[in-house]
Amino acid sequence: MHASSLSLRAPVIAVGLALAGGAAIGLTAGTLGGWVDALLMRMVDTVLAVPAILLSLTVVTALGTGTAHAAIAVGLAGIAGFSRIVRAQVLKARQEPYVEASTAAGVRGSVVLLTHVLPHVCGPVLALAALELGTAVLSVSALSFLGLGAQPPTPEWGAMVSEGRDYLGTAWWLTVLPGLTIAAVTVAVNRIARALTPGGRP
Repeated sequence: MHASSLSLRAPVIAVGLALAGGAAIGLTAGTLGGWVDALLMRMVDTVLAVPAILLSLTVVTALGTGTAHAAIAVGLAGIAGFSRIVRAQVLKARQEPYVEASTAAGVRGSVVLLTHVLPHVCGPVLALAALELGTAVLSVSALSFLGLGAQPPTPEWGAMVSEGRDYLGTAWWLTVLPGLTIAAVTVAVNRIARALTPGGRP
């Protein structure tokens, strides 16, 4: 149970960080438009060109080992994906008749953003966050497996799989059970996320 708490806390923090950073960038790009949008999206495209796990490895190597640093690394690697989705939803919302009517009526941009645009954005973004949680579980576990995440004797699924490799012949469950737990949690989270996605099926 203690391992489960630690193994789930880091992915939740990672997704929260990715969501916050991505929302800030996406809202800024989608709202301001122009050269700000172009500049931010070019930066996002550059980050998306790098595999997320490679980016996570680079960040955690720079920050140092540990569960917190692994969560930060995975979170930073996920910001670009959220930025794209948030921007797309903002641009879509701005084309809605009720948003255009509010703007034409002279309603302040901040009020339009808070009352009309953000509610339109929240649903798809939260569904993506649930989907990304499964990916974050795998990524954090992978970093711990490589020795860059949780350090012994901290009980964490990825670290437990790594430590149990030397005993596969005599105590296979030390590796198999944490591995199965990672797989089960990832599949369960993905199914829940697909059920939350509009038009999706569990």
